[in-house]
Amino acid sequence: MKASLDTNVIIHFYRADLQEILFDFFDEGVSIYNQIRDIELVHHGQDVLNEVNSDIGAGKIQVYTNQMLKDLQVHRIFEHNVNENRNLYGAGDLGEVYAISLAQTLGTYSLVTDDTKQGGPYMSLLQFEDDVMPFTFADVLILRYLLGKADENQTVRDFNTINHASDLNWAFKSQVAKFIKRFFSDPYRNEDRKWIKKLASENNINIKSKLKILRTLL
Repeated sequence: MKASLDTNVIIHFYRADLQEILFDFFDEGVSIYNQIRDIELVHHGQDVLNEVNSDIGAGKIQVYTNQMLKDLQVHRIFEHNVNENRNLYGAGDLGEVYAISLAQTLGTYSLVTDDTKQGGPYMSLLQFEDDVMPFTFADVLILRYLLGKADENQTVRDFNTINHASDLNWAFKSQVAKFIKRFFSDPYRNEDRKWIKKLASENNINIKSKLKILRTLL
């Protein structure tokens, strides 16, 4: 899977020193638009900037500039997406606008953002007919667990570490409940239900059983 990252999720994973989860899970590549690095992180994530720069230098994060998008002949598409998303989400948080626009432009399958407010990119994408799949950091941890890349105890520890490092005050029990609602009990879009069933089939996962084990710890 590939991912475009919003500013907030970068900060949350890096503050917890768990950024390697992103690179392991999204093994086809992690991307950001250069203004997220040059403006958003400078303003809001100075404490993690050196580590982010190190991973960019190591090739773990692909930073897209306007010139790179022009070279790919998709810059006008990106500009159009940015304008459309600014109309949808406003200019208050350009990080989320750039992240979702980059995902749409490049055909990146996933947007990782912890902005779950109503009207924000995560909730909006769940209600739009869009090819981009939105995930929060909690979704990533749950999916990693379902795929057998971490056990239930490690998953809970990692959630608590990220939650504490960024003072998010999220409850993992409610995040698991939201995950179940989204993909099984009452999805906003049928594509999500189809996606998780395909994931389970391809990886021979008994999702119901694994989620039951995880919920016993919460």
